Amino acid sequence: MTQVSLRAGALCAAVALCLPTSPALAHEDAPRPGPNVTFTDLPPLNADGHAPIGVMGDHRHKVGEVMLSYRFMHMNMEGYRSGTNGLSPAEVAGTPNRFFGLPGQPPNIRIVPDWMTMSMHMFGAMYAPSDRVTLMAMMPYVKKEMNHFVFAGPAGTTLLGKFQSNSEGWGDAKLSALIGLHESGNARLHLNLGLSLPTGSTTERANVLTPAGTTANLRMPYGMQLGSGSYDILPALTYNNRTGATAWGAQVSGVIRTGKNNGWSFGDEARLTAWASYRPKPWISLSGRIEAKTVGKIDGQDSRMVGPSPTLDPDNYGGETVTLFAGINLVAQRGALRGHRLALEVGVPVYQDLNGLQLETDWTAMLGWQYAF
Repeated sequence: MTQVSLRAGALCAAVALCLPTSPALAHEDAPRPGPNVTFTDLPPLNADGHAPIGVMGDHRHKVGEVMLSYRFMHMNMEGYRSGTNGLSPAEVAGTPNRFFGLPGQPPNIRIVPDWMTMSMHMFGAMYAPSDRVTLMAMMPYVKKEMNHFVFAGPAGTTLLGKFQSNSEGWGDAKLSALIGLHESGNARLHLNLGLSLPTGSTTERANVLTPAGTTANLRMPYGMQLGSGSYDILPALTYNNRTGATAWGAQVSGVIRTGKNNGWSFGDEARLTAWASYRPKPWISLSGRIEAKTVGKIDGQDSRMVGPSPTLDPDNYGGETVTLFAGINLVAQRGALRGHRLALEVGVPVYQDLNGLQLETDWTAMLGWQYAF
């Protein structure tokens, strides 16, 4: 957690700039100060005007408004799981190799990932051409690292050595429209219609230690690639409401794959999340969120992704997870940083039922900045 904790220290800077005042509705910000307007004349900005930072496309803007955002996400995965059962690396090495029978392929798994991390810098922008429609664009820069155990020979649990692989670069760009469907009091419902573009690489390679003790340069597994390789439809429905210092909402969303790349595509996804927050002061809110997600197996196979590792088997992807999150939102109330938002959210899975053999997720964290003008 050290990497995330260092970045979380930036949240403290906003606290000194936050001035307690009376509440106001989200996105009903007064204009920026002019010659005859001071910051003390402006109404407060509510920290809970946005959902937790891990929820994408949660709010719309007023006509002509622009919002810029930056998010840093980190995920840590360690330890193996088949379904809901944990497995040791040696137990994984004793399982059959899907590709046994092909030239040079041993009967058992020989290369077993030990841990994996993913860091993502997400750059975003929103613009509202009307009060009903807000347009959104997001572009991620991704870095993935994976450490592997390599077991010697065609079978057995004799450890030969370790190696690490990594991939880094731009991921898939996402374009969306948020369309208002209903507003009544503080209750708001909108439709998210999005498209993911295959701008991320799906041909990343790495040097691999083989069970024979040699080194080979091979195409990395599906999960280590930077993009999906397909045009993906991103539908969602988002609801927000509030009463007093309490806000809540829910979002159901999905990813629908529309084609294949090099003979394969990731599985479709469905996600349901709900959250609630409490705002003790306008400048700060605390949130809790639950997310349930299901992801299908990979459809098809890349003929250049072959080897005695569970990460190269398309059946070892997807599954069902439930994750709990805790978060904090801050919004500066005065000075040059008025309107700048900082937020942090940390999540821990409480249920994981994974397809085949996979690394399980230990925790995720997201730190974000947002500013509307």
